[in-house]
Amino acid sequence: MKPIWIVDDDQSIRFVLEKALLREDLPTRSFTNAREVLAALEVAADDEQQGPQVLVSDIRMPGGSGLDLLDKIKAKHPGLPVIIMTAFSDLDSAVSAFQGGAFEYLPKPFDLPRAVELIRRAVDESQREEVAEERMAAAPEMLGQAPAMQDVFRAIGRLSQSNVTVLITGESGSGKELVARALHKHSPRTNGPFVAINTAAIPKDLLESELFGHERGAFTGAQTMRRGRFEQAEGGTLFLDEIGDMPFDLQTRLLRVLSDGHFYRVGGHNSVKANVRVIAATHQDLEQRVKLGGFREDLFHRLNVIRLRLPALRERGEDVPALTRHFLQQSAKQLGVEPKRISDAALVRLATFGFPGNVRQLENICHWLTVMAPAQLIESKDLPPEVMAVHAVDVPAAHAPALQSTMPTVEHEGAQSSAVAAVVVPAASVAGADAGVPGAWESGLEIEAQNLLAAGRTDVWDALSRRFESRLILTALANTRGRRIEAAQKLGIGRNTITRKIQELGLE
Repeated sequence: MKPIWIVDDDQSIRFVLEKALLREDLPTRSFTNAREVLAALEVAADDEQQGPQVLVSDIRMPGGSGLDLLDKIKAKHPGLPVIIMTAFSDLDSAVSAFQGGAFEYLPKPFDLPRAVELIRRAVDESQREEVAEERMAAAPEMLGQAPAMQDVFRAIGRLSQSNVTVLITGESGSGKELVARALHKHSPRTNGPFVAINTAAIPKDLLESELFGHERGAFTGAQTMRRGRFEQAEGGTLFLDEIGDMPFDLQTRLLRVLSDGHFYRVGGHNSVKANVRVIAATHQDLEQRVKLGGFREDLFHRLNVIRLRLPALRERGEDVPALTRHFLQQSAKQLGVEPKRISDAALVRLATFGFPGNVRQLENICHWLTVMAPAQLIESKDLPPEVMAVHAVDVPAAHAPALQSTMPTVEHEGAQSSAVAAVVVPAASVAGADAGVPGAWESGLEIEAQNLLAAGRTDVWDALSRRFESRLILTALANTRGRRIEAAQKLGIGRNTITRKIQELGLE
């Protein structure tokens, strides 16, 4: 394991932390100022194992402040957790530390067990990010852990050498355009253009011209000839989103193009040949629309050659943690700030939210958190009101515990990318997050153990036992308002046992 780097000009602070971390089997390396650290990082650049797992730095030191050091480290090592220590516990220092991307802020004098526990959390975060980066580097353009997404990927693979018309169905915000782009990219038309149009977003009077173009003088304001989307997509793919909202008379024109491959511009007299593959999408039940007379049956059958159903986000809860981490990274990049991290408890709460707006809603939530969350680590209490106000009852029980480390498809209109991995704790550890689902916390525990084992950890038993016992004791103490004897009685253990455990686990 890589060492914990300690930076402080106070020899006594370095000594105390070194001894405490050594008792936890955490190797250390100490420095007296920022210059030494930066020089050591340059040397370690050639050998990653020589670099730090976590860096703990004082804020005020000769030869450069801890905040300056934080800025320089984050510029070159953005994933390295940095804990800032200071005896000057003022608001400005705390704000500056978090704005600079610090993992946590530790005021002096600090309680040693709590400092060690904080460093242990930072180590867990660092190892989790390392696994995520490795998987990100190896990830294909689209990847989803949920079985329903795997079905979509298999269908894309089967259609990779085909020009057949495809109908994509799914709720709004579930990422239908992303799938359409993937179908185009993996088709023989990949070198041609991909043109998308939302038929529900364009007024009826303009939609015909948008699709088929118009000749000069075809109507008032048509001062020049204009090529429509069918001509713009020549040799490529035309994506017709929300096809269920297309006006009935235009459905007839679309059917004709799909039937014989020719169309007329508005006001034109010469037919234009369309060499275009059509992919359509809708959130509506087209069979029901046909029965109600709102959609042509012959056009429905012409479009419904191959149908791909895209799952709603609530059907793929295991993909939420990875998508969340990706969107937080994406939001931070757009805003030019340090990416925020999200706690396991907050991830569990998010994963059990129903997401009526699907992936688009999750992306918006991540934008909101990037701006509004007060600290670098997002906790459950920082989640937006719509998440906190709804008890997690919308999601099938099978999805809430199944929060595996994944790098799924980012289902976002007009974009595609992969997301980083996530490790979560049992759902029972989060207030209000489906704690009552039978077997939920055991499933979460199993998943957490699988992730730690996959990361190469050799202290899984101790790590999870400490977290389990800590959570159990803290919950009992909260229930008894801090009365230890009563808490011990409720837990079924002795008074001396709970006292010893509180000391061992640093829960004083």
